[in-house]
Amino acid sequence: MWRAEVDGLRLRFHLAGINDQNFLMRDEETGSYWQQITGAAISGPLAGRRLTLVASDELTFATWKAEEPHGTVLRELAADIPLYSKKDWDVRMLKAPTVIAYPESGLSPRELMVGLHGFGASRAFPYDGLLKEKIIEDHLGAEPILLVLGQDGHSVRAFRRRIPGVAAIADFYRVLAGQSASAAALLMDSATGSEWSFQGCAVSGKSNGVCLERVESIKDYWFDWRHFNPATTVYRTHSAR
Repeated sequence: MWRAEVDGLRLRFHLAGINDQNFLMRDEETGSYWQQITGAAISGPLAGRRLTLVASDELTFATWKAEEPHGTVLRELAADIPLYSKKDWDVRMLKAPTVIAYPESGLSPRELMVGLHGFGASRAFPYDGLLKEKIIEDHLGAEPILLVLGQDGHSVRAFRRRIPGVAAIADFYRVLAGQSASAAALLMDSATGSEWSFQGCAVSGKSNGVCLERVESIKDYWFDWRHFNPATTVYRTHSAR
């Protein structure tokens, strides 16, 4: 998700085509073309500029509603419903051919990845592997990070694995159902013994009220992530090592 503004100029975007099998957007104000995945203008008067990333989540509705009980929902326009993709579009897309592929990686072009970019590095985590492991402790560049699967078994968030005010790098463990005083507890850390929610905030223990720093992530097909992040590394699940 990108902020639709550059240097105070509000932009209105339309889908305008495809470049390297990734959508292109064109703004009405300057006629510049922007790459969807990078937020970069690749041609036109604003070529070379980048949109500002807006923090966002890809969550199940139940998880989002539990966290934002007063949130509102953008509903589809009844007149445009015939123009929308069918609800199983993601299943059908798995069989769609791709122009770009990286067979040397051993990964299917349309394998879903959770991609992270930061701390001078890019790294991709196979989504199916995360569904099985539920918690992944790893590094993004030299920075220790944590990827967590939500209680709904679908939603994913990533955090820096540093507890504010604690020198040691903590290890995190899944809290078993029924073994916590807080219904929001999902994790427990080894450094303080605190329990943490899916929002990355401690809900009990010495760190109660402290929150981990979020690391923005994007769920993307492998071919797309790899093409626009050529220096990316890939996390291999325990079963694949």
